[in-house]
Amino acid sequence: MRLAVLGLGFMGSTHLKALRDVPGAELAAVFSHDDRKLSGDLSAVQGNLGGPGECFDFSAVAQYRELDALLADPRIDAVDICLPTDLHEPVAVAALRAGKHVLVEKPMALDGAAAERMIDEAAQHGRVLMTAQVLRFMSPYLALQEALRLPEVGTMRSATFRRRCAAPEWGGWLKDPAKSGGGAFDLLIHDADMCLHLFGKPEAVAATGYADASRGIDCLQADLFYADGCVATVTGGWQPSGAYPFSMEYSVTLDGGTIEFSSAGRAPTLYGGKLGERLLPMQDKDGYAAEIGYFVECCLAGKPPEQCPPRESADAVKLMGLMLEARNRKGEKMKCDL
Repeated sequence: MRLAVLGLGFMGSTHLKALRDVPGAELAAVFSHDDRKLSGDLSAVQGNLGGPGECFDFSAVAQYRELDALLADPRIDAVDICLPTDLHEPVAVAALRAGKHVLVEKPMALDGAAAERMIDEAAQHGRVLMTAQVLRFMSPYLALQEALRLPEVGTMRSATFRRRCAAPEWGGWLKDPAKSGGGAFDLLIHDADMCLHLFGKPEAVAATGYADASRGIDCLQADLFYADGCVATVTGGWQPSGAYPFSMEYSVTLDGGTIEFSSAGRAPTLYGGKLGERLLPMQDKDGYAAEIGYFVECCLAGKPPEQCPPRESADAVKLMGLMLEARNRKGEKMKCDL
């Protein structure tokens, strides 16, 4: 299947690297307004993970500066949208109307209404739409999903998902909430989606935190309240120091033990309970290559992406919006009606 990568910043570069390891996928085109990047020179691209920027050979790849021309190219089967978040909806809708399948980076859109319009367009035109919620394909989080299915671990009683990084010094659009949704929205959408995937929709939400874009601070701590009295906490955001390292972690307490992981050096481990202490088995694969590979499989088979349904990605956007609204209300518990 022939794909076009739209946007050659940090995520575009990450997806290009991953595409090398995706069977059945061919890079057919790239889109950017930056001539240096279109030449293949992405050496100046930086981000919070994934290594330094690289130079790519685009000599056999169509290079587009105009989106309409790219979407009119009949050789392109699908687009991989790695553009600023405010462009996700209009570009996805245009691509779907042009008959292309669409993989769109997270967050799916800036708000739930935009996400719903994308879903409607995909259904109307019979195309595959999927959001690149990479945690669903990353080994530490797949290990957690598998462990939660073990009958010995029992019911979840408490969970915390944390994700933090320095305010980005790349991609100036990220610092503009009108384009990115803000630091907490852009970063913690991963963990909101994971809570929905693992535990379902909460009954209520409360949140606190602080945001000051001029100082590079955008922090959130949100509690998701479930019908059985359990609480899942999503916390983290942007830190003001440019030297602050990226980190992600989780801790899930269950009747049969506690499962923890930290990117700072703790592999997914089950502690206590009848099973004792043991490392969880993990798959040796790259999450980005896995998500793109799964998208390609869905397109070739003409089937909806059950492992990462767009409806659930839309719910994650709605939940993050509610969490930010709850932060503005300084801890007031709000009904969650997604």
